Amino acid sequence: MSIISSASSSSSWRGLDYYKKNKIKNLKKLNDFEYTSEVIGSETYSVYLDVSHPRRSTCNCPHANGKRIICKHIVATFFEVFPQEAINFEKEQERLQEEYEDYQAKLYNKTQSYIKSLTKKELIDELSYILDYAPDWVYNDFVRRNDIE
Repeated sequence: MSIISSASSSSSWRGLDYYKKNKIKNLKKLNDFEYTSEVIGSETYSVYLDVSHPRRSTCNCPHANGKRIICKHIVATFFEVFPQEAINFEKEQERLQEEYEDYQAKLYNKTQSYIKSLTKKELIDELSYILDYAPDWVYNDFVRRNDIE
């Protein structure tokens, strides 16, 4: 388990932002696995980073204080210690975004092709099925948008 995989997506992104904005001060290496720092946020927070045991890392910010949570301040400190990890994180997120966009484009094209292959009766049957089994909000939105009732 690593710092990034232990952090939420939001903490990872915000930690990257803090790292890029140089908000990490007084970084001290205790040994090969442990570091301390101060991170400037709405206040100055004290961070203890343990890369060998991420859940032992601590921060005195309101989000993580007294909890086993990897907050943005811990992530920022991690990126300060290991700048290549910040680069890797960003590259991986970009790759995943591209993969998702490719998937969405393929799905859209496949759906359009399927819809165009249907006869009018098949299309009516599919739409009726979707509206019958969709969550209420889908049906209500359809009714509202089409001024039905």
